[in-house]
Amino acid sequence: MTIASIEGFHAGFSPQPALGNASTFIRRRDFLLVRVTTESGVVGWGEVFASPFAAAALIKAKLAPLVLGQPVREYGRIYQAMLGTLGYDRRGPAMMAASAIDMALHDAAAREQGLSVAAMLGGALRDRALAYASGPFIAEGGSPYGAYPEQIDALLRRGFRALKPRAGFDPRADGAMTRAMRRQVGEDIALMVDINQGYGVGSAIESAKRMEEAGLLWIEEPLQPEDIPGYQTVARAVPCAIAGGEALASLAAFRDFLAARTFSVLQPDLTVCGGFSGFRRVAALADAYDLPVMPHVFGTLVNFRAAQQMAALLPARRGGGPAPYPFLEYDATPNPLLTLLGTPELDAAGMIALPEGPGIGLELDPERLAPWLTESWTLGRN
Repeated sequence: MTIASIEGFHAGFSPQPALGNASTFIRRRDFLLVRVTTESGVVGWGEVFASPFAAAALIKAKLAPLVLGQPVREYGRIYQAMLGTLGYDRRGPAMMAASAIDMALHDAAAREQGLSVAAMLGGALRDRALAYASGPFIAEGGSPYGAYPEQIDALLRRGFRALKPRAGFDPRADGAMTRAMRRQVGEDIALMVDINQGYGVGSAIESAKRMEEAGLLWIEEPLQPEDIPGYQTVARAVPCAIAGGEALASLAAFRDFLAARTFSVLQPDLTVCGGFSGFRRVAALADAYDLPVMPHVFGTLVNFRAAQQMAALLPARRGGGPAPYPFLEYDATPNPLLTLLGTPELDAAGMIALPEGPGIGLELDPERLAPWLTESWTLGRN
C-alpha cells in the first residue's frame, strides 16, 4: 500500500525540577512525533527529539514529496532518496527528519505484514534486554549530588540493576559520588556515568581516574561530540570504557570516530542517525571494529519502543554487569510522554520485554497527546 498522509504532532513538557547535567539544566523537553498512514489505514510512528521544529520544516518542504504516494514497504529506496536531499546538512535536523520518516515507514511496513519490526528485519535475537536507569540528574543549588542516595534507593526499588547517573560537576565530586554510590548499591549493580559533553580533556581524565574505584562499565560523552583528538587522548589515558555516539548522525561521522579508536561502546540514537536504516548501517560498521552497540534513547514512548526493536536485533557482547550487551536506556525521570500507555515494567532480573504486537508494538491514539500538544499538522497528496 502507498503512503496517503504524513502528520506531525509537536508535544512537550517542563520537567519539575529541571534536569541537570554537566552542560545545562533542561527546563523544557519538546518532541516531534510523526505518523504516516497508508491508503488502507495502516499507520506507523517516528520521532524527533533533538531539533523537532527544524525537522518539521524539512519534512514539510523536502521529504514529504518523496514519501507521499510511495509504497510503504519500499523504505530502503525511500531512505536513499531522502539522503539524496541532505546536501550539506548530513549531521543536523535534515538527518533527524529523515530518521523520523524512516522509523515510521518501518513501523507501518511491519504492521502491514502483521510482524514486529524485529521480525521483518530478520528476526529477534532476544525477547528482553536489561534496562538501565538514565538518572539521577544533577540538582540546582549547593549540593549537586546531594539527593542521589535517596533517588538511587528509589530506582533500586523499581527493579533496576543498572544505573547511569549524571556526573561532571567537578572531578573530585565525581569521584566521591561514584565511590559512595558503589558502597550503596553493592557489587552486583552495574554503574555507568554520563558527563553530557561537559569536560575538556584534562578534567575528563582526572574525573575518570577519581571514579576508577567505583568499577564503572563506561563513561559516556565526556567531551564535545566533534572532538576526535580529545576522545583519542582520553581513551588512551584511562582504563574505563568510553561511550558515545548519540550526537552523531552520518555514517561518515561514525566511521571517523571508530577509525580513530575513540569509543569502546557505541550508542547511536534512532532519531538522529537515520532511523532503522541508518542505525543498521552504523551497527554493521561497529561490527567490523568488534564494538558493542546499543540504542541511546531519551524521549517519548515512540523512540523507546523502536529502540526495543533495534536492541532485539543486535548481537550479544559481554561488557560486564548483570547481562550481556545490549542494554536498553530507560528515562527514569517523570516523563508523561514515555508513560502514555502505562509505565514500562521491569521483571525480577531488571529486564524489559520486547513489546507484543506488530510494528514497534505501539497502538497510540493521537488524542492521548492532547495535554502536551502544542501544534499539529497534516500533509497529503495533492
